[in-house]
Amino acid sequence: MNPMAASDIVIEIAYVIATALFILSLKWLSSPTTARRGVFAGEAGMVLAIAGTLLYHGIVDYKWIAIALVLGTVIGIPLGRVQMTAVPQRTALSHAFGALCVTLVGTAEFYLRAPEVPKFMMAVLSLEIILGSLTLTGSLMAAGKLQEVLPQRPITYKGQNLVNLSLLGVAIVVAVLLVLDPSRMHLFPLMIIIPLIFGVMMIVPIGGADMPTVISLLNSYAGLSAAAMGFVLDSKLLIIAGALDGASGFILSVNMSKAMNRSFSNVLFGAFGQVQATAGTGQEARPVRSATPEEAAAILAAANRVVVVPGYGMAVAQAQHKVRELCDALNKRGIDVKFGIHPVAGRMPGHMNVLLAEADIPYDKLLSMDEINGDFAQTDVALVIGANDVTNPAARTEASSPIYGMPILDVDKARTVMVIKRSMAAGFAGIENPLYYLDKTLMLFGDAKGFVGNIIRELSGGHG
Repeated sequence: MNPMAASDIVIEIAYVIATALFILSLKWLSSPTTARRGVFAGEAGMVLAIAGTLLYHGIVDYKWIAIALVLGTVIGIPLGRVQMTAVPQRTALSHAFGALCVTLVGTAEFYLRAPEVPKFMMAVLSLEIILGSLTLTGSLMAAGKLQEVLPQRPITYKGQNLVNLSLLGVAIVVAVLLVLDPSRMHLFPLMIIIPLIFGVMMIVPIGGADMPTVISLLNSYAGLSAAAMGFVLDSKLLIIAGALDGASGFILSVNMSKAMNRSFSNVLFGAFGQVQATAGTGQEARPVRSATPEEAAAILAAANRVVVVPGYGMAVAQAQHKVRELCDALNKRGIDVKFGIHPVAGRMPGHMNVLLAEADIPYDKLLSMDEINGDFAQTDVALVIGANDVTNPAARTEASSPIYGMPILDVDKARTVMVIKRSMAAGFAGIENPLYYLDKTLMLFGDAKGFVGNIIRELSGGHG
């Protein structure tokens, strides 16, 4: 057997094992108990995929590949060490890097092959370029909004949806023209530039409340563009990995939309997150009841059942470790403590679960909305930490509310509700929360980490 044939066999074996590891990674990541194994499987699969690619006999000079590997390592290590609160925007940046890669490879392949590009090849190459370009700028915009370097509120204007869809339509027309006649090479830059603009325009009207769905949707786009690149490069591994990524991202987006009782079109075009005109008229004067750490500690100490509802405010304050200490302190007193997690709490799917798992809170205490909602009527205290829209009863009662119909955590059914919040400011959806004005609700104003720490000190001092 000649060395070239032997290396081809080794490459194919590496790709098959890598594919199996990617599939197992997705399966294991679906459960907290096997998630760590899933991460290792995905990492091992990627190492095998890279190793197999480096064995490709068409490589004549490893110098530029070595430079790329070093650059990737230099960029990747700091990105992997960001704080947990920055994981959503780091994920968006990962999508941007992947999309940039796809767009650059697609561009290089077109100019290497043009004008003799088969119709099918030109079609998948066009799909690769369009999806890659819009995912690149869309992901950068999402990361900017999550990092708060760009406005989080939706920016809208009359006829915006028509303008956006027209841009995408023009890009598709350009792609069709190139498929019919690849020699029209002067049109190719338009197929890059127009989707780049569309990616920006696509995210501009989307508010912070929809970022979890947007991130999973961008993940789907990145995967589909990678699958298209697999057809261009004749790489079965890329096709399979991209299809897995695209399908899982799409399914996750569907689930996230269902969790908000909203359609994709409403997420992408509904401008959810605008400040409502009624939010500041008259309602601000309504009285609220507040409590001190001493009073909160006494109420918690007298409880039998407590449900903690975390939100992005907990993430911002990095209060998850203090929350675990509070949970431990209450458990020592014989108080049953559980956690209620809304599917879209935080800024990306599973954000709260990851934060609480990082703080070593047992998985069996982390209950989904469907699992916990039936328990609130028998709950003595619902402690809401930085969660706003996912606890807003307006979703059930106010047909005019932008969140009407969205499933929420039924914290208002608990005997006492305590809400740790910096101020009475509206959440991402831009509307007030009637929960804060109920007689059973106590507002605990302050930084979540500091306030929970004060409650723990009061409990340790023998209150209750």
